[in-house]
Amino acid sequence: MACDEQLVVRIRDALKNISGVGERRMFGGVCFTINGNMTCGVAKDDLMVRFGPDNYDSALKLPYARPMDFTGRPMKGYVFVASPGIANESSLKDWVGAGVAYARTLPAKLPKRRRRKKE
Repeated sequence: MACDEQLVVRIRDALKNISGVGERRMFGGVCFTINGNMTCGVAKDDLMVRFGPDNYDSALKLPYARPMDFTGRPMKGYVFVASPGIANESSLKDWVGAGVAYARTLPAKLPKRRRRKKE
């Protein structure tokens, strides 16, 4: 199943005035980065938000949040947000803003250099 492309567009809109934003396909969906650090994304029809390990437990207490789990083992520091939790633009911006706030606390990542194939 592909990810919710309408949600991707809504996130792009929420991030349009933020500097350092990047976008890439990951986890079968789309992830957004700030200075190379993942901040949020879309997997199927769920929003993914990175809160970081220190804020993880409090994030899980928020309505519509649950552990981000792809393999049977939750990724600590990341949560999924169910569709009802992002039904309006204000709530989506709050969730995305939390991910942006965490990503801004991290040092910028340099782009990875691609290795050239030997001929």
